[in-house]
Amino acid sequence: MTPYEVAATRVPNHIRAFLYARASLFIVLLTFLFGGAAPAQISPGPLSKAHQALTGTTQCASCHQFGTKTPTFKCLDCHKEVAQDLAGKHGYHGRLGMTNPNGKDCVRCHLEHNGADFSLLHWDPPKNQFDHKQTGYPLEGKHVGLVCEQCHIPQNIVPTLRPLIQYKDLTKSFFGLSPDCLSCHTDPHKGQLGNDCQRCHNVNDWKAAKQFDHAKTRYPLTGMHIEVACEKCHKPDEPGGPARFRDMKFGACIDCHVDPHKGSFAPQRCETCHTTASWKKLLPGFGFDHSKTKYPLLGQHATVSCTACHVNGDFKKPLAFANCMDCHLDIHKGQFAQRPRKGDCAECHTVDGWKPSLFGVKEHATSKYPLEGRHVRIECAQCHLPAGRETIYKVKFANCTDCHKDAHDGEFAGPPYNNRCEPCHSVRDFHRPLFTIAQHQKTKFVLTGAHTAVPCNECHKAGLTHRSDKVLPFRFADQTCTACHTDPHRGQFRDRMERLRGDGTPFGCEACHTTSSWTQVSGFDHSKTNFALLGAHRIVQCGACHKALPGSREIQFKGTTQTCEGCHIDPHAGQFVSKKGGTPCADCHDTERWAPSLFDHDRRTQFPLQGGHAGVKCDRCHTNVREVSGKEVLFYKPTPTACAACHKTEPGPLTKPPS
Repeated sequence: MTPYEVAATRVPNHIRAFLYARASLFIVLLTFLFGGAAPAQISPGPLSKAHQALTGTTQCASCHQFGTKTPTFKCLDCHKEVAQDLAGKHGYHGRLGMTNPNGKDCVRCHLEHNGADFSLLHWDPPKNQFDHKQTGYPLEGKHVGLVCEQCHIPQNIVPTLRPLIQYKDLTKSFFGLSPDCLSCHTDPHKGQLGNDCQRCHNVNDWKAAKQFDHAKTRYPLTGMHIEVACEKCHKPDEPGGPARFRDMKFGACIDCHVDPHKGSFAPQRCETCHTTASWKKLLPGFGFDHSKTKYPLLGQHATVSCTACHVNGDFKKPLAFANCMDCHLDIHKGQFAQRPRKGDCAECHTVDGWKPSLFGVKEHATSKYPLEGRHVRIECAQCHLPAGRETIYKVKFANCTDCHKDAHDGEFAGPPYNNRCEPCHSVRDFHRPLFTIAQHQKTKFVLTGAHTAVPCNECHKAGLTHRSDKVLPFRFADQTCTACHTDPHRGQFRDRMERLRGDGTPFGCEACHTTSSWTQVSGFDHSKTNFALLGAHRIVQCGACHKALPGSREIQFKGTTQTCEGCHIDPHAGQFVSKKGGTPCADCHDTERWAPSLFDHDRRTQFPLQGGHAGVKCDRCHTNVREVSGKEVLFYKPTPTACAACHKTEPGPLTKPPS
């Protein structure tokens, strides 16, 4: 790579066109006037600082070739580094595709005769924006962030190209670099692996060496060796020296690994028993038969690595194995030392697996706490909380609360129960208490009547007291009916309920009701109200008069109407409404019966019933029936009093009224 061309980027187009036209015109005039012999007296302008040595009319031929049809220059006669790039078609200039480097191609970017201060190199775009891909060597990976001066330094210039470069100050030159890694980087392998770094490395990550395929070496990596870092094997011969990659020994495992068996199996090689897949994994054909020793390997012991027992690979040292604890620590810390077998592991475990334990319900019966009832199905871990080596097996069990949380939140902490569960519960079923109705009769709330048939959870349910919604209440400070039952009368009988018994307690609901039946209101005396029940009213159900208000389910007791029309529908369609309002039903009827009427026809009408009229039924004379609101109503007013209105007027004996 010869990135010198980076500095030779183009002059802006409008300046280049102007200067190029001026120089070309001048050369054409010279050629026309003097026939190929450039006059020594004429110059288009002073030379640049780089070409000051060629100043003077006698030096024109050093750069210009005269006698040609088109302007011809000798740039490549001096700038051999550019000529070499063009010939090899590499580097920036070699990739430009010049067709006339001795003509207009060079002066298109590099113009002379513009003065000593005019720079022949013009960066457009700026140098830090230059696309290095144009040189044939794109900057990728870790090279992207580098500045030009980190690579383009005299030390990195190829020695054979150094004489060709015209720049006296090589720090300003961009020519002479090679695309080979070693032209810039020091070989850390000191030539052990040749000069082609890209066989193993790339510009993204030097240490990864992702291109290197160890399988193509004399020692392909297999098994666990694949995961080993390179430097673990390729160590320097001397501290701080280069990693060693050649002339390494790998014919036998002990070339790299120390024999952990200390020669116990010599002269056998490691490969006889082991593979690179895992040191602990032995070959299927491994010849050692442990069953022929005094301790055959059974169960889980068959999977244990040899070095777990034969520490440091010493197979000649005798091992004790009569008891489990010859090899294993007592993780229970002596909790079973008092048992008949003195805490021997084999009492609960086998070589087939530490879990599950052989200590079951039958074995638990030999302890101080045999398992019964629901405890039989409980997992060990529910009582013996798993804590690894800190698991406790000798637990408290004198009281149920040693294991179980008090479900009653201390309600039975005091006498006579003292927080003992046994008076009410058993290990067979906690949710079926032993507490009977007979025992309930000894409490402060004796069950009578319908209360004896009520399930416990109807009264003892969460939310009835100030306690947590998850705790069932059993002690009630308030034992009145309204503590459990909602007052359906909404306080209408508060004055009756607040009356006191002889012992000073209020009657409450029992002022009217009993526990035998709610609907049996034997305690209520209606005669002591403002409306005594007489006659037919005595057999009427309460709900016939005391009904719920419109839009409500609340039955009205106080303020119930005491007028007939308040409960009964007027069958006379308002014929007898008084001038003061209301219908005086009592004028004709009483509570004993509705019919016959008590109406006094002789005294209250102008038509006394005398003689033959005395025994006549009402409907024989009062026949005026009309339809009112879809019902037939007998109207008593007006009723004609003339004889002819009821009797026939034809001669003959007196006839009966028409039927």
